[in-house]
Amino acid sequence: MFYYPTIGGVEQVMQELAERQVKEGHEVHVFCCDSDKYKRIEKKEETANGIRIHRLPYWFKLSIFTYIWPTLLPRLLKEKRFDIYHSHVSGHLYILLTGIVSRIKKGKHIHTTHCPWTDSSFRPKVLRPLLWINDKVLNKLSFKMIDRVISITPWEVDTFLKKYTKKEKIKVIPNGMDKILFKKVSPNNFKKDNNLKGKLVLFFGRLNPTKGPEVLAKAAIEITKEREDISFVWAGPDEGKAKEVEELIKPYRNMKYLGPIKREDKTAIFQAADVYVLPSYREGLPLTLFEAMAAGLPLVVSPVNGVSYEVKDPENGYFVNYGDVEMLKEKILKVLDNPEIAKKMSKNNIEKSKNYDWDIIYKRYMEEYQKLAKI
Repeated sequence: MFYYPTIGGVEQVMQELAERQVKEGHEVHVFCCDSDKYKRIEKKEETANGIRIHRLPYWFKLSIFTYIWPTLLPRLLKEKRFDIYHSHVSGHLYILLTGIVSRIKKGKHIHTTHCPWTDSSFRPKVLRPLLWINDKVLNKLSFKMIDRVISITPWEVDTFLKKYTKKEKIKVIPNGMDKILFKKVSPNNFKKDNNLKGKLVLFFGRLNPTKGPEVLAKAAIEITKEREDISFVWAGPDEGKAKEVEELIKPYRNMKYLGPIKREDKTAIFQAADVYVLPSYREGLPLTLFEAMAAGLPLVVSPVNGVSYEVKDPENGYFVNYGDVEMLKEKILKVLDNPEIAKKMSKNNIEKSKNYDWDIIYKRYMEEYQKLAKI
């Protein structure tokens, strides 16, 4: 749906793959709608880091994530044949349109799902009547025209097998991690620059209702009633929960919401923190999980979807069920007040994160491209 300069996990996955492909001499085009989630982007055609970006006009907007842009179909039909058509995020019209074009042009269609399987309680009301149609009709048609399905976590596989596709079409390839997190920031003035003292608890990600940033705010308030030596930071773009978080933390000088963070600035934030918290209702496989691991942070997270495959309680983090403010408070304090536990988790996470280097993930994707190109 979106691409650079939009901030988000899917957009970063696309950029990590595309920039590496260009460096290896491949020709890469990105087709997306002409929005950054908040406004239309005036510049429809540009080249960034060797990638040719084509932003096509959308007709209307259903939610912050859902735009309807049938303009993709005639545009792709006019374009030359591509060897590989790679679409991202299941459940959208453009997946079906890409599949139709791949069949007409005789290219191969690879699709990364990004784990969009959320129940309707967190969906905008305008979308809920469409979910049944989407599940029963659009996804079934779309998956028939996909040659390779990339699941970012094993959690998704049963969903595919029961509803949409065959086992032989599925490949599990997780998201990756930016190597800049391994590079030590010294001196790290993040706390000083933001007037934060003591231990630091970090939420880094989209402030979306499914990610529970307000749940951490409630736990932070409870902790602050008893302790003055702990600070809390929320970093990431607003997707519906920033105002609520800001209202909750407004009276407290030890709590800050920083808004969207540039890629080059995130390393200092992760390395300044003492624990990473992700109190989500659902998750696919968040990039920030691996980034926190690479920075050596202990984790306090919800045991949901793909997260439960990557975090082992108590080896590299603690699990807290969504919405359990008292347990969230307890586990955060357990990490902060027990240096030996934190040290063990930190060591395990740094080691585990090395398996998710984007260079490794990229090679796994390109192996699938090569297999499809030979068929």
